[in-house]
Amino acid sequence: MQDFVFSDPWALLAACLAVVLVGFSKGGLGGALALLGVPIMALAIPPVQAAGILLPVLLAMDAISLWAWRGTYHAGTLKRMLPGAVVGIGIGWLTAALVSDGAVRLIVGALALIFAARWLLSGNVRRAAPRAENTARASLWASVAGYTSFVAHAGGPPFQVYAMPLGLDPRVYTGTSVIFFAVVNVIKVVPYAALGQFDPANLISAAALLPLAVLATLSGAFVVKRMRAEVFYPVMYALVVLVGLRLCWDGLVALI
Repeated sequence: MQDFVFSDPWALLAACLAVVLVGFSKGGLGGALALLGVPIMALAIPPVQAAGILLPVLLAMDAISLWAWRGTYHAGTLKRMLPGAVVGIGIGWLTAALVSDGAVRLIVGALALIFAARWLLSGNVRRAAPRAENTARASLWASVAGYTSFVAHAGGPPFQVYAMPLGLDPRVYTGTSVIFFAVVNVIKVVPYAALGQFDPANLISAAALLPLAVLATLSGAFVVKRMRAEVFYPVMYALVVLVGLRLCWDGLVALI
């Protein structure tokens, strides 16, 4: 098919792997997994094109996740974080041409590693004592999440820096993150369209990946709904470390 981006078998394999990992993440199995989508897909196609193809797929995954986690969320966290996310997306749109993808990946990766290291060095290898909600801190990290989500689909670590120390029940945490990023991704549609990332080839390729995206998202939700808190949080932090290392590596390679 002339307009199908993934005509090469290896490119198609990379795209399918990226969609499976992001789908597991969207279902709730480790929000950090979503950060691997663009880097893996970018092994075969340009990163900007990978982000453009992935956004429609993310929107479809968000719809499935919202259904799977309906009625399970923390309203206070969303009220504190969503306004900041809108600000971050706006900054990302205005500065899209000024900041390199490599720099963003390095910054996000470093934040993820610092966050995980703090948790490990504190001795809370299982589950840290819950931290109280704070509007200023929520606005700050939500702005960073909105910005990094816009420029690299990498809003997971900044969101986790604020939300994970709250010690929410795993189901509530996951449902809250699902709503947060569903809103963020819907808002991103307008600026992405304005930047020309929704051409016919990208949309056709995204549509071809949708069935796999639905299956992966439902599978992630199935696993997380059966995972205990003492298992959920160590797994999440381990994923944050792995993704942080990958993002730092990608950022350094791009900048050198």
